[in-house]
Amino acid sequence: MPAKVIVRNLSKRYGGVEAVRGVSFEIEAGEIFGLLGPNGAGKTTTLECLVGLREADAGELKVCGLDARKHPQEVKQRIGVALQSTALQDKITPREALKLFGSFYREHAEPAALLARFALTEKADARFDTLSGGQRQRLALALAFVNTPELVLLDEPTTGLDPQARRELHAEILQMKRDGHTVLLTTHYLDEAEQLCDRIAIIDHGRVIATGAPHELIARSSASQSVTLVTIPAVGAERLARVPGVNELRCDGATARFRTERPTETLAALAALLAEQRVELVELQVKKASLEDVFVGLTKRADGVTSPGAEQASVAPKASAGSRGSPR
Repeated sequence: MPAKVIVRNLSKRYGGVEAVRGVSFEIEAGEIFGLLGPNGAGKTTTLECLVGLREADAGELKVCGLDARKHPQEVKQRIGVALQSTALQDKITPREALKLFGSFYREHAEPAALLARFALTEKADARFDTLSGGQRQRLALALAFVNTPELVLLDEPTTGLDPQARRELHAEILQMKRDGHTVLLTTHYLDEAEQLCDRIAIIDHGRVIATGAPHELIARSSASQSVTLVTIPAVGAERLARVPGVNELRCDGATARFRTERPTETLAALAALLAEQRVELVELQVKKASLEDVFVGLTKRADGVTSPGAEQASVAPKASAGSRGSPR
C-alpha cells in the first residue's frame, strides 16, 4: 500500500528565517506518526504546508496520493485538521458549527453522530464561549472528522488540557487508528508521543534529525541509563566516583544515584567494589534511557542550550485557526 503522506525536501522561509529546510519523511496508511521538536523548530509550518495554509517554497508534498501543491482543494476534501487552538464565533453552538463545516465538503457526517462520538451531545446547543478547554478540543476533533477524512492532522491537540482531558483525547486518537485512519500528530509532550505514536520524526532547526519507532530511537541512542543504589553501610562518593562509567553522581547517606552510558561495565565494576568492601546491597534500580533523554540529547546544542528555533515562532505568523478543516 502506498504511503499516505510523502514529504521530500520541503523548504519554507519567512524573510531571513529559514523555518523549514529540506524536511523529508513518509507516513504509512493506518499509522500514528508523530512530529516532535522544540518550540519554533518547524513542526507547525510543515503541517501548514501539507494542508495548504502555507505555500511551500520548494519540495514535494503528496497527500492521499495527490500532489498537495498542485491540487490543494482536492486534498482538503480528504483530510481533517485540528490546529493548536479553536477559533469560532462566541455564540455558535457545536451543532451549528458541525452543520456549517459539513456544508464545505462533498461528503460529510451528520452532526448528531459526531456529537455522540466526541461526547458533546449534552453541549450540542451550548454557546462556544461557555465550553471548557477539553470540550473545545473535542469539538475541534469533531470538526476535523466532519468529512470522514482518510488522514487526520493534529497540531499539539492536548496543549493546556488537564490530565483527565488529555487521557480522553489520547483515547480518541487511538480510536482513530483502530477505525483505519492515518494520523499525523505534532506534540511537545514526549510521554504522549511514546504512548501514541507508531513512528516519530524529531525536527530541530527546520531539519529532521531522527526518524523511527520510539523504542528503536531509544535502543540506538547513546543516552545514558540512570542507576539508584542503596547499601549498608554507605559506599561513599569518593569510591563510587572511581567506578568506570559513573557520571552525575549524587549521594545522600546510604543512597547513591548516577548515570552511565556503559551499564554492563559499570555494574560489573560496582559489584566487584561492593564485594571487596563487604558492603550489603539493599536496593539496585537501573532505568533505561527514555524518549525524553533521546530528544534532549539530539536537540540540545553543545553548550547545553536548547535550539534557538523558538525565535522563529515570533517571525512566522500563525495561520488563522478559524480555517480548521475548511477546504479553502
